[in-house]
Amino acid sequence: MFAAVLIDGAYFVKRFRAIEPHNRDNGKRAAELAFRFACAHLVEKDHSRKFDLYRIFFYDCPPVAKKMHTPFAKQAVDFSKSVEAIFRADLHKTLRMKRKVALRMGTLAHADWSFKASVASDLLKGKRKFDTLTDADVALDLRQKGVDMRIGLDIASLAFKRQVSKIILMAGDADFVPAAKLARREGIDFVLDPMWQRISHELNEHIDGLRSVCPRPVQHSRPEIGQNLG
Repeated sequence: MFAAVLIDGAYFVKRFRAIEPHNRDNGKRAAELAFRFACAHLVEKDHSRKFDLYRIFFYDCPPVAKKMHTPFAKQAVDFSKSVEAIFRADLHKTLRMKRKVALRMGTLAHADWSFKASVASDLLKGKRKFDTLTDADVALDLRQKGVDMRIGLDIASLAFKRQVSKIILMAGDADFVPAAKLARREGIDFVLDPMWQRISHELNEHIDGLRSVCPRPVQHSRPEIGQNLG
């Protein structure tokens, strides 16, 4: 019996940084843990069954690599040399060298400056004046394109072609409910690994099991819905 593990890269990185904040910018470490956690799912929690690995799919997009100027001080920023860009490059490079790992890369559809949520709220409420703003009040707004679509298409392809008997999705977005329902209708055992993050009841309803194999982040100490399943 074969199992495929699908990892939402952006989601994984957020949870990785919650689990190991001291390694938050270590791309090689993140890749090693992604591979380790995926392989941990090949053995059932009660050790009743062991699956062969079909493939690990990791979905992400390239980091921002363009040069921009800050909106207020007009200072030049080369994002290709940023800590985040180096982290993503190391993450992707290390994963590409792993056996049975496939990178599915989307694109950055949007990358521009935007006010931080608290700053925007203060502006609307009249607590801040526009002429008091500085570059510290803005952040880079990034939006991916094509990642969720690729995850959905791969789930459908794996299910329809009967390439696996089990799919493990490391994510926490309810947008994957239609794909999960399709896989289950095709007889695929569909397990979600939210990495100890709470998930919506809608998503919990349309999966066959919920199992987190990574260490629990310190700040998430309360029990999660259905974590003993799967």
